[in-house]
Amino acid sequence: MCHPAWGRALAAAQRRDDLIRLRRVRDRIDREYARPLNVEALARGANMSAGHLSRQFRLAYGQAPYVYLMTRRIERAMALLRRGDLSVTEVCFAVGCSSPGTFSTRFTELVGMPPGTYQRRTAVAAAGMPSCVAKQVSRPVRNREAPATEPQLA
Repeated sequence: MCHPAWGRALAAAQRRDDLIRLRRVRDRIDREYARPLNVEALARGANMSAGHLSRQFRLAYGQAPYVYLMTRRIERAMALLRRGDLSVTEVCFAVGCSSPGTFSTRFTELVGMPPGTYQRRTAVAAAGMPSCVAKQVSRPVRNREAPATEPQLA
């Protein structure tokens, strides 16, 4: 029978190893967001099962790997749309999405408006605004993650 301290040490080592692998998965998503990625491929690359990867990723980063991937893709799409030299369809494929309809749906969920509307509005609003400021003020926030506003007391 193992000493209880050994069991705790093994569990801590496993958590550390999982966190290292999860960081590598997150870094891979950040680097390869435009490539075809799915949870199974990410899990294989991390020597984890897809279910274990999804559960551990959600615990570590607060969202599923697919949601994280789509958020990175939409952030990049926002930057490309602000540039204004690509169509919405070209942006869709440039960020790794294979369906313009799905891209538009996810973009609208995350940003709060369709990509075409975003492109038109940012073209007008960005006149004279530095790109670093435009990027910061237009960072996507999922509707359910948006901070609740406090009622104003008069």
